[in-house]
Amino acid sequence: MNAGIKVFAPATIANIAVGYDILGLALNSPGDEIIARETNKSKGVSIYKIHNDNGKLPTDPFKNTASVAGQAVLNHLGLTDIGIELEIIKKMPIGSGLGSSAASAVGGAFAVNELLKQPLTKSELLPFAVRGEQIADGSFHADNVAPSLLGGIILVKNNEQLLHQRLPSPSGLFITLIHPDIEILTKNAREIIKKTITLKDHIDQSFNLAGFISSLYQSDFSLMRSCLEDLIIEPQRAYLIPKFKEVKIAALNNNAIGCSISGAGPSIFALSENSNDAENIAFAMKEVFSNAKIDSTVIISKVNPEGSYKF
Repeated sequence: MNAGIKVFAPATIANIAVGYDILGLALNSPGDEIIARETNKSKGVSIYKIHNDNGKLPTDPFKNTASVAGQAVLNHLGLTDIGIELEIIKKMPIGSGLGSSAASAVGGAFAVNELLKQPLTKSELLPFAVRGEQIADGSFHADNVAPSLLGGIILVKNNEQLLHQRLPSPSGLFITLIHPDIEILTKNAREIIKKTITLKDHIDQSFNLAGFISSLYQSDFSLMRSCLEDLIIEPQRAYLIPKFKEVKIAALNNNAIGCSISGAGPSIFALSENSNDAENIAFAMKEVFSNAKIDSTVIISKVNPEGSYKF
């Protein structure tokens, strides 16, 4: 069998509290690994095998985010006579709020492009990866896909052009993330969001978003502390996560800059300005879940500047 090539697409934190559907950052780990090989068994992109998904993910190439994204790349390039099979190694939980479907979509598009000797740049791959993730939850948003592909902290507009801007990552910024052993599907979490908000919430959240972006450019953790609060989405979703309020209080009591839901949840993230605070926050958050008899996994990471890469 042709050995092919192997790529990594990292997990992400979407929204970052203040930028629903338009902000996201890449973590160093976990992530998905995808092997891509040429095959003469069939034309187009197919799924050879999926590992560690407990049979939850479809192998139908028209329903899997990785193959849909990879096929979109082939279609764009006009390569109708080539066959590529993908082997997906899931190394992150499904329905975790860590961009699992986005990582697979990014990995699929990126792997196909690498196998073809990089005819497209990373930025040019973005719309095809978004198209892949859209299969998972039915919505068009790039706040997970963009950072997983490009790395860093990304601001993105979910229009046809997918206008995006990489934002600075202050050198001292740490992310503590905790994933309780429960599952929340993005599609379900999106369905509970109200379609309208008050003018006051719009004004206050607009300031929080602008202030947070300003704090990144200035490495101003004091300003970030004043702005990293979700007034719109978090209050509507918090009840889906057991002990969310207690976990958030524990993080803030241990000097977190801010704490909120990662993506659609149930993972919860906190930002801090040094590794010591990040570790103390991790211990405090995990203790809340442990006392509630809920298993959880903690990740401490800096912002991943690279995004997807080939092994």
